[in-house]
Amino acid sequence: MPSTCYEHRPLHVAIIMDGNGRWATRRGLPRIAGHSAGAEAVERVVEAAPKLGIRSLTLFAFASDNWKRPPAEVRGIFALVERFVKRAVTQCVEEGIEVRAVGRRDRLPDALRAAIEETEALTRNGKRLTLRFAIDYSSRDALVSAASIAGADGGSREAFAYSLAMAYGEPGRRLPDVDLLIRTAGEQRLSDFLLWESAYAEIHFTRVLWPDFGEAALRTAMLDFEQRHRTFGGLSAYDAAAQTPLTTELEWRPA
Repeated sequence: MPSTCYEHRPLHVAIIMDGNGRWATRRGLPRIAGHSAGAEAVERVVEAAPKLGIRSLTLFAFASDNWKRPPAEVRGIFALVERFVKRAVTQCVEEGIEVRAVGRRDRLPDALRAAIEETEALTRNGKRLTLRFAIDYSSRDALVSAASIAGADGGSREAFAYSLAMAYGEPGRRLPDVDLLIRTAGEQRLSDFLLWESAYAEIHFTRVLWPDFGEAALRTAMLDFEQRHRTFGGLSAYDAAAQTPLTTELEWRPA
């Protein structure tokens, strides 16, 4: 039976928060109302994550490709992120939550960039949970930048991971590998999110729209994770024990 001990739970959970617009449309509301409800879901998930043994939580807040959306919606999303980080900073400090952002910053509004940098500085000693917002983020762009930083030979995987952190603007750090990747609202694609870090991530797709997501849905995703057998390209203990001797395998022929 799968264990429910924390060491068998996903320590790094990444979430593609999808479905805000559909949530609003179904209620006859403007799309920004869905993003506002989605911000409330962020608060619920951040509160629940440490209790469930999650040590790193990365949330896809704004993709670089989202610049294609109407300017009013983009401004609204940025305003909500700014309001969230300003309002949450005191609680994050008290609860030991480190807040960081990954992605480009040069295109963000000045007020949002300043709020992010202030929150990062005030929460940098948090050890209970590292909360990352991927904002103006493209995994492919980050990989291209990291390849340039790493040089022609690329180095080892570990060295490249640090080059990737530099591409994120976090020299000396590295984003941990993703254990569990969750996407809400029924879509089943990665959408240019944490492609390197999710090489061996378990993926959980749910039809729950992001504004309706909370602790119960997060627990469901984690229970799904606990049923998976992660081998990272090798064999599970059961499969290894079931192996026949090499000579027998060589002599075997189909009937």
